[in-house]
Amino acid sequence: MLFDDTYLTLGKPSEAIFRDRGSKFLAFAYPINAEADVKAILTALKTEHPKANHHCWAMRQGIDRSIFRINDDGEPSGTAGRPILNTLLSRNITNILVVVVRYFGGTLLGVPGLINAYKTATEEALNIAVIIEKTLDDTYVIGFNYQQMNDIMKIIKEDNLTILEQQFDNNCMVKIAIRKMQVNRSINKLEKIEGAIIKLAI
Repeated sequence: MLFDDTYLTLGKPSEAIFRDRGSKFLAFAYPINAEADVKAILTALKTEHPKANHHCWAMRQGIDRSIFRINDDGEPSGTAGRPILNTLLSRNITNILVVVVRYFGGTLLGVPGLINAYKTATEEALNIAVIIEKTLDDTYVIGFNYQQMNDIMKIIKEDNLTILEQQFDNNCMVKIAIRKMQVNRSINKLEKIEGAIIKLAI
């Protein structure tokens, strides 16, 4: 398989509702940048829905399938977090958190019913979500003299690089994001500019 430097994620949060035999399943999908985002979102939802019986969730991060977390929050094991995660995997969406908030309606749904409810609620939220394609980028810092600015800017424009930060005085600096697929090509061009100092940003 060729190395892929793009991934699908959410453009903005979305929410949907699924009902089954009196129970309400509110699905909230959020784009996230780091695992640390999960806690704040869960806290906010628990404050917003203090009477809900369960706040079940799954998150996925990174473009391989290695970083994920699931939580059944008191539902029978495997009936909530796992179906939510499986839906994310089947849609191939990442850097995402889906929380399904359940209000119990008095009728037990059984294991198949629960799996279906959490899966369907997640699907509904994703169906109305804005899914966007993002690129995997490396960040570089380039130091140069003011006289070299035109040469540097020309390459940035030609290669469609994203400027994250810049300062222009006696010693100039730009911080740029370069798609992984084109790093070598762009860096080779930049290295040809005499006196330019190029560093991979950590």
